[in-house]
Amino acid sequence: MLRIFSRRSLDVRYFTDDPARELEGLRPQGPGWWLRGAGDTTDPECVRGVLASSERASVVGYDIVLAAPRPVSVLLAIDEPSGAALVAAHRHAVAEALGYLEERGLTVRSQLAGERYDLAARWESVVAFTHGVNRHGEPHLHDHVLVGARPTGEDAVLDRRGLSVHAGAADALYLATLRHEVNARTSWRAWRSFQGVEHVVGVDEGYRVLWGGHHEGRGEKIHWSREEARAAWRDDLTRYQLEVAPSAPARTFDAHAFAASFEGALSVTRRHLVQAWAHASTFGERATRIDAGLDTLAPELFHERGVREASITVTRARSLAPSISRQHVLDRARETARHRERERDSRAGSERSR
Repeated sequence: MLRIFSRRSLDVRYFTDDPARELEGLRPQGPGWWLRGAGDTTDPECVRGVLASSERASVVGYDIVLAAPRPVSVLLAIDEPSGAALVAAHRHAVAEALGYLEERGLTVRSQLAGERYDLAARWESVVAFTHGVNRHGEPHLHDHVLVGARPTGEDAVLDRRGLSVHAGAADALYLATLRHEVNARTSWRAWRSFQGVEHVVGVDEGYRVLWGGHHEGRGEKIHWSREEARAAWRDDLTRYQLEVAPSAPARTFDAHAFAASFEGALSVTRRHLVQAWAHASTFGERATRIDAGLDTLAPELFHERGVREASITVTRARSLAPSISRQHVLDRARETARHRERERDSRAGSERSR
């Protein structure tokens, strides 16, 4: 889930004062990490430098929250040995989603001869903070990404509408990349159903009920230690009741889900194609692969960004499904071949060591 919150205050102590000890040992150093830039993420003065605005604007920046689906967060509680790989997979997915949001959604408005243009822009620095619990102590893997309201080298602030309209595509890329990375880095099998529900094989619906994340009150902000979080999760599991976990389908790309994404639409923009491809990738896909694939399959949309993207017809959009399906089959075959080759090399190395 991706959400964007406007920040009107330069006070960043909510991020710098939270050590997020619930993830100690599962990530390098502290919770803060730089997607672009450098500095001490525990120093409010250093982090405050990320936020930039114009003299007339009240918004100084944005807090972009990217949260893992509940089944992935649950893995932090039930499979501690995979914790570091899960955090690494999540951070990689965060970086990919932010890369897309900056590339396609970060624009400044310009006007020339009565025509309006969306000009590409770039953030000078981007810092993120990784947390592993919500305010109620439930496993909740998420990042707060801080960015400025004024892009690098610009006098005007960014067009917030560009971020908003591309948020859905960025969220879809985050989820697709996370599924791909979880499957590549751990023994778990993450997948997405036709109905749009994120699953992990072996993580059943009982866990969603146990740690649902929905409470009447917002809860008090508590700094959990790693052991406190683990102890709370163990206590929670004493009232857990096993349910049935849905099994994953065989196909890697759901052409029906892809086509259904355009149901009722009059036209389709590049961001809609990105979102449809990402959601239809059952076991996930690299964001860079989707981006490059669209540049090849729909070159007429190569330069589109911002709010006023050009569009193609629904018929044209749906016609891309067979090509994407073939590419998924080829990629899966290549990955299987590489996996088998690594296994052969590993066995050969073991035999030589004897």
